[in-house]
Amino acid sequence: MRIATWNVNSLTVRLPQVLDWLQANPVDALGLQELKLTDDKFPLQALQEAGYHAVTHGQKTYNGVAILSRTPVRDVVRNIPEHEDAQARIIAATLDTESGPLRLINGYFVNGQAPGTDKFAYKMRWLEALREWVRQELAANERLVLVGDFNVAPEDRDSFDPEGLRETIHHTSEERQHFRDLLELGMSDAFRLFEQPEKSFSWWDYRMLGFQKNRGLRIDHILVSEALRPCVSACVIDRAPRKNPQPSDHTPVVLTLG
Repeated sequence: MRIATWNVNSLTVRLPQVLDWLQANPVDALGLQELKLTDDKFPLQALQEAGYHAVTHGQKTYNGVAILSRTPVRDVVRNIPEHEDAQARIIAATLDTESGPLRLINGYFVNGQAPGTDKFAYKMRWLEALREWVRQELAANERLVLVGDFNVAPEDRDSFDPEGLRETIHHTSEERQHFRDLLELGMSDAFRLFEQPEKSFSWWDYRMLGFQKNRGLRIDHILVSEALRPCVSACVIDRAPRKNPQPSDHTPVVLTLG
């Protein structure tokens, strides 16, 4: 089974690229972030024709998340329960697989702008609420996968300039601690279960030849529960879509189970 995550930075713009990628990479489930459209504008028919069911949590202009699945999903949750939030950032669903139910949470984590700002404080509150909810989800679902654009580079090796960017957004001690807190719930960073090339990134700035110079960050992650860790056989970053004309600034990360 293969599960992927991809911040498409506008599904309206990137839909042809998503369809092409799914045809070449027929994953079983795909978490999308930054849809930037409302649910009524979601291209459901095009994705159904490509062989996917979809559940969505959209928002005009900003944010928005979706789960695409080869099979129908159930028990859908939108946003973090009991955490008031006007922004569409979380969608979760249960997939019934051959190996049993699998809970998939897909998130577009808060950016935070800069330490000391109101947006950074919002990010801290949101991450605290997420951690407590994921704790509950793990208690109810031992087979759990958390995917998304985390907007956190968890270690120095996840940044093209760890010293120059130290304690700036995505690199702060507070953000990295929140990432570790998720791992301490009993989750593993699937990408780091394997030897990986140095300077492996999933996001590159559009400016200053960021991709061409590999001035990137690894901020798109897939975390797996302890019950799934023995099943993880691969986790890779697919750089190819970042070479497309008019690409997203993010590229997919793909997990293989079994």
